[in-house]
Amino acid sequence: MARILLGAVVCSLFVAARCMYSASDDVVSLTASNFQREVVQSDSLWLVEFYAPWCGHCQRLTPDWKKAATALKGIVKVGAVDCDQHKAIAGQYEIRGFPTIKIFGANKNKPDDYQGGRTSEAIVDGALNALRSLVKDRLSGRGGGGGGGGGGYDSGKQQRSTGGKKDVVELTDDNFDRLVLNGDDIWLVEFFAPWCGHCKNLEPEWAAAASEVADQTKGRVKLGAVDATVHQGLSSRYGIRGFPTIKIFQKGEEPVDYEGGRTRADIVARALDMFSENAPAPEISEMLNEAVVKKTCEEHQLCIVAVLPHILDTGASGRNAYLEVMLKMADKYKKKMWGWLWTEAGAQLDLETALGIGGFGYPAMAAINARKMKFALLKGSFSEQGINEFLRELSFGRGSTSPVGGGAIPKINTVEAWDGKDGELPVEDDIDLSDVDLDDIEKDEL
Repeated sequence: MARILLGAVVCSLFVAARCMYSASDDVVSLTASNFQREVVQSDSLWLVEFYAPWCGHCQRLTPDWKKAATALKGIVKVGAVDCDQHKAIAGQYEIRGFPTIKIFGANKNKPDDYQGGRTSEAIVDGALNALRSLVKDRLSGRGGGGGGGGGGYDSGKQQRSTGGKKDVVELTDDNFDRLVLNGDDIWLVEFFAPWCGHCKNLEPEWAAAASEVADQTKGRVKLGAVDATVHQGLSSRYGIRGFPTIKIFQKGEEPVDYEGGRTRADIVARALDMFSENAPAPEISEMLNEAVVKKTCEEHQLCIVAVLPHILDTGASGRNAYLEVMLKMADKYKKKMWGWLWTEAGAQLDLETALGIGGFGYPAMAAINARKMKFALLKGSFSEQGINEFLRELSFGRGSTSPVGGGAIPKINTVEAWDGKDGELPVEDDIDLSDVDLDDIEKDEL
């Protein structure tokens, strides 16, 4: 008997260790032997987590799941099933990814997928919404569909598709290597399952992020999606064990897991960080014609315009020094993906007038928002420190702005590109005065 008791204790400790939940937690450990009695035959509302001990997402969920269980004690039952140990239960409820959370309401034979967030607060809110729905169903006399008939839950049977999401690239076993591994672009790839509730929640955020990233990186960072239930070769190759899983692929490097948030803003921020880390400094373009200005200012949120002194005033070395300062600042602020232009004083007088340049002398700098037709002027020195302070204020949305004179960028003159050399004074024609009769000139004047 003692040997049996000892074995039971050891077994219980082993199961508790694997299950990540112990008897001291308010999470009920559900097994093949107690699931029917505790959950299916119960009148209580249950939130049940189906997990695997090796699953990283499950491990991160554990403290919030315990906290939610304590908060809901006596109100909603909270349980957990170790699907490695109890594969029959996982099979019965078609569990294919971890963690999967289901709500067992009035109809215990048809639980609903939990679609909310994974913080303790979100879990509690979801449980209370499901409970409210269950109570309303009972009050109205409806016998089924409780525990998730409202509050944002669905049956989980709607199929996920990238159709209509024009900027999300559908990746398959056939095109993955060609597009992702052998391409030069940076990829964020979501591995999803159509039945996965978390994947459905991510879908609109992923689609919106894909469009914004495509626009801001000119297609150099792409977002893709793999239906891992169809393209199981890819899922197996990259060890996908839970949904959704997002991986980052860059040419010549091993893929890494995306660990950021799952809102559009979070995804876009990470994509732009990767883009800027791998992007060269923006080109500083000379303002040679209207096409150059239009392309630079209309395709960027801001275009930074410098008006440099005439070449005769600075020589090549002085001009190159100014351009070097601009290059350093362009590299420092390359994450902003602004456009950069320069011109020589006097070459584009209409533009100088529209921007109020000239009152502060040369060199001068302005930042133009072509969409709003507003600009800001550099008031400090044309130096790394002065320009940095100017651009930093702009990046935080601070600083005074004015409307562009005339409400539009004025006509840009077509000029020849600077040849990189010192300027030369124009050659004056020699005038031969030998045949001029000065007496005749004096008579004419009289």
